[in-house]
Amino acid sequence: MKFLAITLIVHAPDPVTGVKKPTQDRFREVIDNALLAEELGFDGFGVGERHERPLISSSPPVVLSHLAALTSRIRLFTAVTTLSLLDPVRAYEDYATLDHLSGGRLELIIGKGNGAAQRDLFHVTPEDQWDRNAESYEVFRQLWRRDRVSAATRFRPELHDAEVWPRPLQQPIRVWHGSATSEESVDLAARYGDPLFSANVTNPIEPYAELIRYYRERWEYYGHDPADIAVGAGTAGVYAARTSQEALAAYRPVFEGNVAFQKRLGLEPVFSTLEDFVERSSALIGSPQQIIDKVHRYHERFGHTVLHLHGDAGGLTDIQHRDSLERFQAEVAPVLRRDIPDPPFPWAPVFTTSEPSPEPSPEPSSEPSPGSAPSPAPAPVPIDR
Repeated sequence: MKFLAITLIVHAPDPVTGVKKPTQDRFREVIDNALLAEELGFDGFGVGERHERPLISSSPPVVLSHLAALTSRIRLFTAVTTLSLLDPVRAYEDYATLDHLSGGRLELIIGKGNGAAQRDLFHVTPEDQWDRNAESYEVFRQLWRRDRVSAATRFRPELHDAEVWPRPLQQPIRVWHGSATSEESVDLAARYGDPLFSANVTNPIEPYAELIRYYRERWEYYGHDPADIAVGAGTAGVYAARTSQEALAAYRPVFEGNVAFQKRLGLEPVFSTLEDFVERSSALIGSPQQIIDKVHRYHERFGHTVLHLHGDAGGLTDIQHRDSLERFQAEVAPVLRRDIPDPPFPWAPVFTTSEPSPEPSPEPSSEPSPGSAPSPAPAPVPIDR
């Protein structure tokens, strides 16, 4: 199993102290946490993309480029790149450049994003966001694979034998599809034979397990080998302590502060008590053995081989945050690495020796099992050759 530390760069008052750090200090904290993740042996560090308060993660290519210069080993993830909001040509240029600057350590997790404020900012509607996401991804993947691209697009000016520079270092970059609540992202990932990353943060396990089950069904429907499936999953929080009693005592102020913050935003918390949060959410709060057992329970439902943890202290003190991650890497990660396999591909720069097909995976040779009516696959952008 591989482990990522991820931040959405929330810029809000500390849930325990109520103090809101200056913007520059908050970015400095992200940098320090990425360096800590590499120091402790995490396999990846991810930066989200959001365009609305209380988040300041609007420019992940900039943040990740800075981290690329300060790190040497850890793989760098976007979590997620909101392709439904972006011009795929501009996104490609940013990430192809970053791919070179990082020495081929870049991986993308893409998704449509969420939130009405950022949709309004980019004039994207709930009705067209999935079509935009699918179209942008098709253009993006063609740009990464071909020197010249033509595309009859709906949401940006058409491309006619377009050249876009620089050409990337990785051929091609690995793209994961972020999945939270909808089958559209799951089907898109399965269609192209791409790995899936389940958000697995807000709700109990059931809706996420159902989407992953659907992903596996669609994967086979599109004719891919089940042995090639890779699934990642998030966590709602982490605090590893010597005992469960110590973990609950340290995390209780964080949980109560987060609940109060959600209520101020007009949101009704899914988990009203810390005990319920620890029991029914994906949060990893407890002793090392409790955390190991919980990851195994989730693995039985998900079959995931990559796990992300919060890269921020998020209300814990800096010492608590570091102690927790150190304990996780020393006492939890080695057991999970032994018990749970890695993804079915090298954790390294992606280079292929043959020209990949620009088309989606072929249509399946047989219908899906009775009673499972497949949803229509997203139509690819027409590509002139």
